[in-house]
Amino acid sequence: MAFPEDVLTEDEHVVLHLHPHWKALVRPVAVTVLAVAVVVAALVLAPDGAGRAVVLVVLGGLALVGVLWFALWPMLVWRATHYLFTNERVLIQQGVLSRDRRDIPLTRVTDHAMQQRLGERLFGCGTLTIDSAGERGRSVLGDVPQVGRVQTTLYELVEAQYDRQPSSDPELREELTEVQDGRPLREPG
Repeated sequence: MAFPEDVLTEDEHVVLHLHPHWKALVRPVAVTVLAVAVVVAALVLAPDGAGRAVVLVVLGGLALVGVLWFALWPMLVWRATHYLFTNERVLIQQGVLSRDRRDIPLTRVTDHAMQQRLGERLFGCGTLTIDSAGERGRSVLGDVPQVGRVQTTLYELVEAQYDRQPSSDPELREELTEVQDGRPLREPG
């Protein structure tokens, strides 16, 4: 489930392409190992006789359902979740059977923040919240690997996009710069 390159514009290039942190795969791997251990234990410990086949079929079926539900599905969700940062926008794509994609132009990003709990700091991941001007103003990206580096990259991309924006009116450009620097638009007079 690779991210399709055809969604990019002609001058757009990918700066970061991420999936959620690998810690999302710990539970699916543990479930798979546990399911295999249960089936092997049943093969070794089940008594001989007519009931052995029933026990093996029931445990094997439960193990298969458990692996499909608690291991395979979360792995597919992890693989189908993309956090893409380009020189023009942030794309968030999720979904295995259906697909949701959110595009946030860098020119609309108004704020971004990161949060890391203790466990996330140990794993090197965290939550990145992107506020943007528009109807769906806030996007929360969970389990972002190296979230501090990603937030810094996002800041640099937003600043570079702002610097690239041409303004036909030099006075307007100066006023926008003053607002960004926290100075009032006009001096009281």
